[in-house]
Amino acid sequence: MTEALAELERIARRAHRFTQVDRAPSAAAQHPFVARDIHESLPPKVRDLFDDGHYADATYTAYKYLDVEVRRLSGIAKTGAPLMMEALNGNAAVTAIKLTPLGTLSEKDEQDGFRFLFAGSMMAIRNPRGHEHTVIDDLETCLGHLSLVTLLLRRLERAGYKLSA
Repeated sequence: MTEALAELERIARRAHRFTQVDRAPSAAAQHPFVARDIHESLPPKVRDLFDDGHYADATYTAYKYLDVEVRRLSGIAKTGAPLMMEALNGNAAVTAIKLTPLGTLSEKDEQDGFRFLFAGSMMAIRNPRGHEHTVIDDLETCLGHLSLVTLLLRRLERAGYKLSA
């Protein structure tokens, strides 16, 4: 009998996955971009694609914006990971985009860490959505990607760079 009750409890706890409840949005409901504080300088097309459920396209458009901004700020005529690796290279004679003063080992490490985050986001997030037609993202994956691009854009701003609106 105990096993039967445990099985019934397991089924009851999972039942919510199979029900659809029509709930009118409350007045207090926030758009996910507001709730996650997604960067306001991202092109309006990102939110339009997101709202229409085109999550992979919204992600791709946001990362294209990051790529264009880094190219504009650095003056380097490259794209993607090669652009990020060169623009944020703290060991170069002239660093195009300095996120830190590069005076201490810790500041150099932080610059390098962000360099790899910027480059990695191009390789792991932007490129698959730009080159593969089979990439399908869900809402939470998209919001995670948009949160990362927001972090990167805010780091540029914190270093004193002005983003295009």
